[in-house]
Amino acid sequence: MAEQIVSGNVKNAYDEFYNKHDEAWRMLGAKYKAQHIIDVCKGHDFKKILEVGAGDGSILKLLAEQNFAPEYHAVEISESGVEHIKARNIANLKSVQIFDGYRLPFEDNSFDLIILSHVLEHVEHERLLLRELKRVSAYSVIEVPRDYKADVDKRIKHFLAYGHINMYTPTSLRYLLRTEGFEIITDLTSMIEPEVTRFNTYVNQKKPKSLITDLKINAEYAIKKGLVSLMGTKKAEEMANAYTVLCKKADEQVKIF
Repeated sequence: MAEQIVSGNVKNAYDEFYNKHDEAWRMLGAKYKAQHIIDVCKGHDFKKILEVGAGDGSILKLLAEQNFAPEYHAVEISESGVEHIKARNIANLKSVQIFDGYRLPFEDNSFDLIILSHVLEHVEHERLLLRELKRVSAYSVIEVPRDYKADVDKRIKHFLAYGHINMYTPTSLRYLLRTEGFEIITDLTSMIEPEVTRFNTYVNQKKPKSLITDLKINAEYAIKKGLVSLMGTKKAEEMANAYTVLCKKADEQVKIF
């Protein structure tokens, strides 16, 4: 099935992806992704969790450390990612498997919750994967970056460098999920935290540390938060860098025409 659905160049790109590993950067990103999962799942008790596209296991590691659930499983398209997950010795991780990007190697309704964090933007046939999530679990947490801007078509090389082939806004993700038979229970928007911006500026981009730069980073974040506080949900979705939803299978099947 992998040969029929996942393009060869996509599979090859991810096979060795986690060999070029930056532990500090990935764990910093995972810190906030894991917290978003915890936040949208408040009030729910999920026992058996599957992360699809688990990457290097950084999110599962942080969830396990916070006792989010008693049992975890992971599937990942990248062989290097699977090796990183195994090496983490994540508490209560029961299985780690390679999968072909679409077909989940589990029976119907095998899990209480599926996590799909920053995966959908990489998927060539997103609706096929969403149908598999719905088959294997009644509930899913999905997070995507809010990449879409008016001039996104002028930045194709930039986004492809990150493997982002799909662009989302909160409204477009909701449309996709609802037309695939999901009901959204809880959602949240989030912006890049100053801690992450500083790391990216000083470590990834190797720019010299500066008090002025620090003040600018903090001021920009504070201004955005202030605008969101004043202007509400619409502004929050407009300024978001990521969008997270907890959703479940809808009671009624989607009808077309």
